Amino acid sequence: MDPFDTAIQTFLTHMALSCAMLNRAIRIIADLYTFKGLVLMPVLWWIWLKPSQRGDWEREMVVATIASGLLALAIFRLIAHYLPFRVRPLFNPELHLSFPSGGLEAAVLPAWSSFPSDHAMLWISVATGIFLVSRGAGMLALLYTAIFICLPRVYLGWHYPTDIIAGAAIGGAITWIMTRDAVRTRISVPILAWMHRFPGPSYTLSFVLCFELVTQFNELIVLGRSILQG
Repeated sequence: MDPFDTAIQTFLTHMALSCAMLNRAIRIIADLYTFKGLVLMPVLWWIWLKPSQRGDWEREMVVATIASGLLALAIFRLIAHYLPFRVRPLFNPELHLSFPSGGLEAAVLPAWSSFPSDHAMLWISVATGIFLVSRGAGMLALLYTAIFICLPRVYLGWHYPTDIIAGAAIGGAITWIMTRDAVRTRISVPILAWMHRFPGPSYTLSFVLCFELVTQFNELIVLGRSILQG
């Protein structure tokens, strides 16, 4: 086991033993979509809707950022499928640590590889896109993602710190590449033209897509598995 991971999670579990109220609060934050995508996605809508002299460029960046989030989730699925399985800290008997986890998510986590963190990949990707448009809002978005999305997953034993760091690095890199002029214009310009031509269907689909990103397509994944297993 990586000494870096072990040192951090040993410190966090010792802290968890002394504060039941904090454990409860962190479990709630980690479980609810309200504290994840429902905070960051509205910032993209704010960038889209606010008056700006750089309006066209900012909308291109929003489209590229959403595309980056989708790509991050797709790449996560590939990595999790093809890389060796990594048991999550919560279920690793070698650690000899007691994590303050629980709830429904803890019941299904054993089947999913710990590396990398899909939450870190997706939401650091989105926060990076916000940062590239607005440094102030982006710094807040990155800080929020680190504290309220990534850190609780380490605290509860759902991920190792290196899972989070790797996921964040991959997600940030994806957005940086996708927002370069040569890549961004190829993706965003045709989509914006289509949205200008068909505003009704395009904004309807945009709303649905943002909802699915907030939930990380979990309900559709559950539905698909139920159909395949049924």
